[in-house]
Amino acid sequence: MPRLGKREKWKRNQSLRCVLEPDLPVPGTECFEHRGRWAAEIFGNDRPIVLELGCGKGRFTLFMAQQFPDRNFIGLDLKGHRFWTGADEAERLGITNVVYLRAAVQEIERYFGPEEISEFWLTFSDPQPKDGTGRKRITSARFVERYRRIAALGARLHIKTDSALVHDLALEELGPDFLLQSRDVHGPWIETVPEPLQALLRFQTHYEQRWIREGRKIHYLGLEL
Repeated sequence: MPRLGKREKWKRNQSLRCVLEPDLPVPGTECFEHRGRWAAEIFGNDRPIVLELGCGKGRFTLFMAQQFPDRNFIGLDLKGHRFWTGADEAERLGITNVVYLRAAVQEIERYFGPEEISEFWLTFSDPQPKDGTGRKRITSARFVERYRRIAALGARLHIKTDSALVHDLALEELGPDFLLQSRDVHGPWIETVPEPLQALLRFQTHYEQRWIREGRKIHYLGLEL
């Protein structure tokens, strides 16, 4: 099967039930019509929602949805041709507890209401090394404050990264009160992590496998918001 280009993936996304591409004015104050009512109106239930920010190809979002059919999952990325991979597979497999949202993380409060998200995953986010103020780095304290405004009581934030810079800046900006922390996720430490988190941390995307082969360490931080 020939590889699909961006335009073809964009076109195919339009026919996928699990892809949402709301056309909100940018800049603007108008909010997504289902903001605050995702569980009932998008998923048709009252189950907790897990949100992966910057989901890339969307495979980890899909993996979580398969592991936890009693929860709802959203993979968010601005580039729809990336998450087409996960969305297309979800459609073919008939996975109904996952959707993919084309949106900017900076606009997150226009899409989700207060106390709507029970868990956040930030996986291999761009470290933005020149972003000293944290205006672009989605693991920065600036962004975490946005996540808190849509987080349910007791919500968890997970940061998994191959970047020591992301790990160290998160420790510096967010304080020492992390529930779990590791500079080598796939070393002996992972055996100390309770299930089901251990299974999620063991999941490796294609790029993560390549980075590990190159000798990079994978870091993790877990925080209660």
